Amino acid sequence: MEFLQPRTWADALAAKAELSAALPIIGGTDVMVELNFDRQRPPALLDLTRVAELAEWAVEDGLLRIGAAVTYTRIINELADRLPGLAIASRTVGSPQIRNRGTVGGNLGSASPAGDAHPPLLATDALVEVGSVRGTRRIPVADFFTGPKRHALAPDELVAAFLVAPASGPQQFAKIGTRNAMVIAVASFGLALHPERGAVGAAIGSAAPTPLLAREAAAFAGAELRDTGLWGSRSTLPAAVAERFGELVAAAATPIDDVRGTAAYRRHALAVLAKRSLIWAWDDYRKGGLR
Repeated sequence: MEFLQPRTWADALAAKAELSAALPIIGGTDVMVELNFDRQRPPALLDLTRVAELAEWAVEDGLLRIGAAVTYTRIINELADRLPGLAIASRTVGSPQIRNRGTVGGNLGSASPAGDAHPPLLATDALVEVGSVRGTRRIPVADFFTGPKRHALAPDELVAAFLVAPASGPQQFAKIGTRNAMVIAVASFGLALHPERGAVGAAIGSAAPTPLLAREAAAFAGAELRDTGLWGSRSTLPAAVAERFGELVAAAATPIDDVRGTAAYRRHALAVLAKRSLIWAWDDYRKGGLR
C-alpha cells in the first residue's frame, strides 16, 4: 500500500486527482478500524495531517469556517460557546484519546448514519466545503449524505472544511447506546433553536440509511412557538407540544433491526430524546442561555 503525505492543500488535491482511489486519513479513528477489519484495502493512504490549513478555523462572512482536521477536543475547548450542540456531541465521541485525534471532517468523510457530528450539523444548516484541482464548492449538509457511508464527493474531491453560523439560541444533542460511554449510537438526535428567525432545527442519526432532518417535526415546533407567542414571552413550553414533537421526530425515522437495537426501540428512543431535547433547550432559552 502506497503512503502519500502532502504538506500543502494544493499538493493534497493534486495527489487525489492523480490517484482518486487514495483513501484520506487524518485522525484515523474510522479509517484504521476499516483497515484492521479488512473492510477496505485501498491502493494508497493520503495522509492529511501535515496540511496545516486544515487544522485552522476562522470567522468568514459571519460563518464559522472550521477546517477538516480540527479535532473534537478543540471544538469542545475552543468553540463550545459558539457551537454548543456540536460541542455536546463531541463530548460523547469515544475516549479522550479518540477526541484528541478524531475530527468532524473525518466523520463527514466516513458518512456513517451513526456519526455523532451529523445531527448537530444538520440542525444548524451547515455547509460542507469540498475541493479538487477543478475548484471549490460548498454543499448543504442535508445534500451531502447520499446513502449508507456514501456522500456527494466526486472521486477527486476532499473535504476541506465545514461552515456553520454561530448559535443564536440553545442547542442540544442526545444519543442512546448499548452502554454509557465510548459507544456507537443506537439512535441520536440534534436540536437547534433559531430565535432570530423563529425556527427550529431537528435532525436524526443512526435511525435511517443516512443522517436526516426531521422536517415536519421542526416545522411543527417552530409554528407552535411562533403562533402562541412563546418566542417573545419565553413562557413555559406546553407538555403537549413537546410530546407531539417527539412523535413527529420518531415518525421521520426509517430504522432497521440490527445487533444494536430494533427498529421499534429506535423509534421509541427518538421520541424520548427529541421530547427531552426540546424541553431542555426551551428551558435554556427561557433563562437566556445557549445551552
